[in-house]
Amino acid sequence: MSLVIDSSVTLAWVYPEETTDAIRQVLDLVIENGAWVPALWKLEVANVLETGVRRGRTDAAFRDSTLADLVVLPIRLDPETDRQAWGATLRFAERYGLTLYAAAYLELACRRRLPLATLDDELRAATAQEKVRLLGM
Repeated sequence: MSLVIDSSVTLAWVYPEETTDAIRQVLDLVIENGAWVPALWKLEVANVLETGVRRGRTDAAFRDSTLADLVVLPIRLDPETDRQAWGATLRFAERYGLTLYAAAYLELACRRRLPLATLDDELRAATAQEKVRLLGM
């Protein structure tokens, strides 16, 4: 079973103090079956890692090794993210009070009919309303 993962789940893998058994199970699913992400995922993940370097949470070597580890995972970028941005994604953001970034994950999960793994409370609530299966957490 493939799934959609958001940046909150991805980053929980990265930082040991945020990793839980549920997060490890999601990572195992990704390794085994792959995952889908909207095109903005790489920017979101890299931004958090770079912010961590700037604030002294980690260093550039940690950031770079983390990105090298993530690139080998079977995570596919959805080619439709930008085409959905001003349509379905915007409607989800408006309906549920989500950022467009969060709504992009919901739109992708709905369109591909895949479960979603997220730690974002607002996104989890919207996912339940759309009857998208949530994983772990």
